[in-house]
Amino acid sequence: MSLLRRWFDPIRSSWFYQKPTRQTVLPTEQGLSVYLRLDDVYSYLAAQQLPQLEEILSDELKPLKVYISNQSGEPPNHMSAAEWQQYCLNDAQILSKQHRFSFHDTPEQPTAEALQQAETILRNTPLRGQDFLYLLEDVFHMLWQKQYGKLRTLHAMASRHHQPQHFPERIFGEMPVLASYFEFGERKYHAVDDLLRLTRRLKQQKLLTDNPIFLINHIEWREHLISDAEELNEIQALDPELDLYIALEDPISWLLLAYIKEELADFYNIQLNVYPLSYHGRDLFDWGLATRLSKRTEVAFTPFCRPTEAATLYMAQLYYSVPEEQRIEAMYQILQAVWTKGRDLSFKAHFQQLQQDLGIAALIEEDVEPMLKENDMHCEMKSQPDFPVLELRIDGQSYVFNSLYRVWMIESIFSNVLEEKYKSENTADSEQKPHEQRES
Repeated sequence: MSLLRRWFDPIRSSWFYQKPTRQTVLPTEQGLSVYLRLDDVYSYLAAQQLPQLEEILSDELKPLKVYISNQSGEPPNHMSAAEWQQYCLNDAQILSKQHRFSFHDTPEQPTAEALQQAETILRNTPLRGQDFLYLLEDVFHMLWQKQYGKLRTLHAMASRHHQPQHFPERIFGEMPVLASYFEFGERKYHAVDDLLRLTRRLKQQKLLTDNPIFLINHIEWREHLISDAEELNEIQALDPELDLYIALEDPISWLLLAYIKEELADFYNIQLNVYPLSYHGRDLFDWGLATRLSKRTEVAFTPFCRPTEAATLYMAQLYYSVPEEQRIEAMYQILQAVWTKGRDLSFKAHFQQLQQDLGIAALIEEDVEPMLKENDMHCEMKSQPDFPVLELRIDGQSYVFNSLYRVWMIESIFSNVLEEKYKSENTADSEQKPHEQRES
């Protein structure tokens, strides 16, 4: 690592963390825009929020600009188009269950014919403002709920009675849209994951006429979905196990591990397993995003020294030199040293000090690179678009998800497991009672 990075990263990161991270006011000249694709399942979820959002927008932001694209972006993390599509369907199904979106039990991508009909309907309608957004929501329902008969009828009417309309707040184009997002003040907000962040921003700038009520089942950081002692004991008795696949040069790895270890692992009796990955270039991260997430999660952050590829190998060497039963605590201390104390583990003095702190008498002689490559292979098999990758096992079931944005799924899954358990017990009791009555 360069001397410049070793000495200036901690100074710069501390300064960056302490300075105000939020502009007082974001520019409103461009208004608020939403980018959609008719064949994007996240756009379907977003469309269900738009009429309500439009209703509480101040006049300064009305009308909501709607961009409808027919071009997808490049799938992330080297995923194939089919893998990305399947991931989106599964993820949207989880989001719909958590936040009570309308969604089909067995979702499928809309047909090409249906997509063309839907676009014609939306191009030709003279409706504007909230009326258009209600129509947009209905059209998305028809596409994703397999209501193709309704869609054909509406298409026939739109084709027969209307010509294509041209409104400045409704734009059809070929701009690449991987997943639906909002744009405000030259910033992008994922249409579902960042919706609450967007509405907080709009409320702060007094651009909403009423309190935003979206994603009502959202689980806040440091809040627990399960607090009843009996329910908690039941989850703990199931011995949940959580695998974390983390890139060592990624600050999100530290934020996620620290949050889970400090807040969830002991509370729910989760057995953690950590699998460090080889270098993926994630030291070139968004400092603002990492800082904001650290403050939201209340996890210590900065001063840090971004690990280089060489530094990640030294980090892995320390990790694998510790007895297996001590490795979770060791990884916590390693990442803590890098991301909150500014240690450069490719620097001999820092490395030796941490080795001493971890009580490592002798370093592992085996090359750690093949171990990291093996972890890479297992992680890649999970087909996830982002890091860290998590796999939760409980009650004979396995659940795979990714990123700090999906940590809430751990508690949501626990809640669903209990719900299914109680349903099964009630069903068994109901079946047992008639049997007992017949015997008596």
